[in-house]
Amino acid sequence: MTVSDSAPADPVIHGESLARHTDYGSVSLTEADVSPDPFVQLAAWLDDAESDGIYEPNAMVLSTIDPDGHPSSRTVLLRGVHSDGLEFFTDYTSRKGRALLTNPLVSIVFPWYTQHRQILIYGSAHPTTAEVSDAYFATRPHGSQIAATASNQSQPIADRAELEARVRELEERYPEGSDVPRPETWGGFRVRPDRIEFWQGRTSRLHDRIRYTRTATSWSIDRLQP
Repeated sequence: MTVSDSAPADPVIHGESLARHTDYGSVSLTEADVSPDPFVQLAAWLDDAESDGIYEPNAMVLSTIDPDGHPSSRTVLLRGVHSDGLEFFTDYTSRKGRALLTNPLVSIVFPWYTQHRQILIYGSAHPTTAEVSDAYFATRPHGSQIAATASNQSQPIADRAELEARVRELEERYPEGSDVPRPETWGGFRVRPDRIEFWQGRTSRLHDRIRYTRTATSWSIDRLQP
């Protein structure tokens, strides 16, 4: 008898319903379909996602490398697409903020499941100027400004009551209609991509994958096998 014969079976906690096979459809994505500029193509797919009623179409999964070398992922909201990158905002002392200030390399996924689409981005993130951070912070709702000021993001706290007490204190100091100063530790990052992949699901898992790679002067486009 071998060791594997005598070993107990690995109990399945949850699996049967995960074995289903979904047909991702016949919508194609060819090299002729996409813009030569990946940021134009990204903006077009964002518009499609919004038109199709995707919840939070600008939500993207951001993956970073912590200072201890471990990977970390979370969802953040895209707040701007520019000719040189993608912009989002956070607390620089948060887990992702500290990770990015140590190692700027990132990957990003826009997971639009109901459209059978993904966008995958690889590049580096760097802080925006204070002026850019100030301008965006000024557009946030009053409650979001208060929350950003009250929270030491990613840091432990005794309970929610302590956080809510900070919020009440700040609401008294900065009532609705008054200017809430941007915390010095809160601001933007702009991601400069080196590679951007547009993924369109297809029948039998023969997906279409169109990749842009940054060159010295522009972008090259090629197709990846599924």
